[in-house]
Amino acid sequence: MEKIIVTGGAGYVGSVLVSRLLHEGYSVLCLDNLRYGGESLMGIWGHPNFDFRKCDITDFATVSTIMKTSRANALVHLAAIVGDPACKSDPELATKTNWDASMHLLKMAMDNGISRFIFASTCSNYGKMADPDSLVTEESLLAPVSLYAELKVKFENVLLNEIPKNDEFSPTSLRFSTVYGMSPRMRFDLTVNEFTKDLTLGKELVVFGEKFWRPYCHVSDFSRAILAVLRASREIVAYNVFNVGDTGENYTKEMIVNEILKQIPDARVKYVQKNEDPRDYRVDFSKIKQSLGFTIGRTVPDGIREIKELIQLKVIENPEDQRYYNIPHYA
Repeated sequence: MEKIIVTGGAGYVGSVLVSRLLHEGYSVLCLDNLRYGGESLMGIWGHPNFDFRKCDITDFATVSTIMKTSRANALVHLAAIVGDPACKSDPELATKTNWDASMHLLKMAMDNGISRFIFASTCSNYGKMADPDSLVTEESLLAPVSLYAELKVKFENVLLNEIPKNDEFSPTSLRFSTVYGMSPRMRFDLTVNEFTKDLTLGKELVVFGEKFWRPYCHVSDFSRAILAVLRASREIVAYNVFNVGDTGENYTKEMIVNEILKQIPDARVKYVQKNEDPRDYRVDFSKIKQSLGFTIGRTVPDGIREIKELIQLKVIENPEDQRYYNIPHYA
């Protein structure tokens, strides 16, 4: 049985991934500092192939001990201070976590025979499209405009280009789209989730910069992409990078609002014109489809529907609770 280490396994993406890996027959060692709580792991607690260590990845001594004894086949590195606002609010912690700790994890993986290393990067690396009429690809110029993206680009470059290449190690960087959808560690500070939440609750939604582009991808499809990399031959994924999403799922904020209005037609929306946005990119996802056979299972309208139902049915009683946000939230 293959053993996978997942850093940040109790998080929004990680809790979905860990459950999927266990379902697919993998053994999972989850490392998480439980910054946002551990309730997301309750559904898999006690699973015979699940092991949890409460550990901050910036605790290098503890991480080293775990890695030396893990006998893992692969490491999926999700743990991070996630997003532009969270990194901007605490740049020192962001640098220590997203750069220093990532470099330490990479060294420990290589030193201890962990053959696969999958890094959660971001399409934010692209910044602003040079040509607004084209799609960016994995070969396009990277133009990060935030500390979050700068640290992702910096580590990605080390992972794919600067470390000595050898046949025993297979690092892969996945540039994820903007995520949305239901997770055991729910978040409502993500565009699709937040817009749907506000309009379902009957609030007036104020939208800034409705004309700028982003790609979007359901959180469950992140796990499917990671599984595709784990199952692919080394020749395809080693020292390689893939955008994760679907070319048809590039949206402006206005387009997302229009999709929500199809399901909540009486919703109130106000647009505030914003002529400049440092991030504006439409992404091509043909590489991951052609190389790994990856296709998405859910679309933005699907995500809107499930978030709307979560709130309408009061599956989540108070979606304004701070537990569902990575930065301070005021309802």
